[in-house]
Amino acid sequence: MDWNLYDPGAFHDELISTPGNARAAARGVVSYLRKFTGRHLAMRQRAAETAIQEMGVSFTIYSEGENIDRSWPMDIIPRVIALKEWQRLEEGLIQRLTALNLFIDDLYNDRKIIKDGIFPEEIVLGSKDFLEACIGAKPKYGVWANICGSDLVRDRDGTVYVLEDNLRVPSGVSYMLENRAVTKRVLPQLFRKHSILPVDDYTSQLYDMLSSLSPRAVENPEVVVMTPGIFNSAYFEHAYLAQKMGAELVEGADLVVGDDDCVYMKTINGLERVDVIYRRINDDFLDPETFRADSRLGTPGLFRAWRKGNVALANAPGAGVADDKVVYTYVPRIIKYYLDQDPIIPNVPSFLCVDPQQREHVLANLETMVVKPANESGGYGMLVGPASTKAERAAFAELIQKSPRNYMAQPALSLSTAPTLCEHHIEPRHLDLRPFILQGEGHYVTAGGLTRVALRKGSLVVNSSQGGGSKDTWVVDTEAK
Repeated sequence: MDWNLYDPGAFHDELISTPGNARAAARGVVSYLRKFTGRHLAMRQRAAETAIQEMGVSFTIYSEGENIDRSWPMDIIPRVIALKEWQRLEEGLIQRLTALNLFIDDLYNDRKIIKDGIFPEEIVLGSKDFLEACIGAKPKYGVWANICGSDLVRDRDGTVYVLEDNLRVPSGVSYMLENRAVTKRVLPQLFRKHSILPVDDYTSQLYDMLSSLSPRAVENPEVVVMTPGIFNSAYFEHAYLAQKMGAELVEGADLVVGDDDCVYMKTINGLERVDVIYRRINDDFLDPETFRADSRLGTPGLFRAWRKGNVALANAPGAGVADDKVVYTYVPRIIKYYLDQDPIIPNVPSFLCVDPQQREHVLANLETMVVKPANESGGYGMLVGPASTKAERAAFAELIQKSPRNYMAQPALSLSTAPTLCEHHIEPRHLDLRPFILQGEGHYVTAGGLTRVALRKGSLVVNSSQGGGSKDTWVVDTEAK
């Protein structure tokens, strides 16, 4: 396999700077991989796929009314980031989540940002994720989104942007951890020769952060992971994180709220008090007493117990108000307002369809735009203009004109690429990165994150539910001895 023939074209490649030349942080990796034939690398790839099957690493997609369980797709050629660049990105991620939590807390309490004319009240009132029931609530440390997954992309000029923030129930961290475990199995020599920052401490950091939210001052708070059940697409992750943290994995029916407005878990020895719930259930289904009355996934009275300070919920109900893709366009102003700082990581230039002038610009340029609904996730419900048909653009134009508040648009970026194994040779594939940020009393950021890859040639859609895959992400200290 001739790496000198690999050419990403006009795109910024994460490993290769120009044909035949690796970027500084990736030189050791590329030098090592050059020694293998395409057939040998393909054998390592098959070994990785076998390991993934043996480890039971899977995800669920929903197709034509069926739940299809699939092995996690992973490419063995890692994505490499230099430590110096990563340290700056880490600062930017902490800055962003700090400001967003101040923003959420303000919206549900004093609303200073609205009173000062920085943020429009109608955007809040038009958000389906703004929960009036949360007004006046005060989670511990003033933090509503304790776990965040912000998606980063790099454009052709090398600039890294935040594409979106995931503040409700962000998923994917278990796949980041398993990608590392699989890569260590199939490319062990690389780990002995390179100073790669570890990611293994994530679950202990998560447990410590969750424990710190306990309303009771006890040495070992009872922390549980609350799942909608085995048919959820991220159930593997729910079970994985519970097992790694030594926490109980529960469903809504396993919990009960007592007359004292405390939450208890049903066990064979009777009821046990629960202090912290890492919930992987959307707000709507969390508590049929407060939200959807037909929900069979939640626990009646759970929201009441949280409001009274008898249990911690991570992430807090209502945090999704800052997960709105229309709110995203205001984040630079939010950072400036609360922290008096400029954003370290910029937003992708964005257009609000609720604004008449910006809407006209979007409608006139749909073929070059990516149009996103405010509250969808997983790559659903959006228009990728350069890959769309005339009929699809016409249909989207109608949707925008019918409900402009629900849409925002961004110019289609030339997402960076990385070498990806395709049978016995390598080809460039587009990718993004989802680091995971924790906030409680302090902050923690994963060293790298989940790199998602658009496995289809030319595709910009990296979501696993839409045919994407993943890579192990290495933050490499090139100056380590």
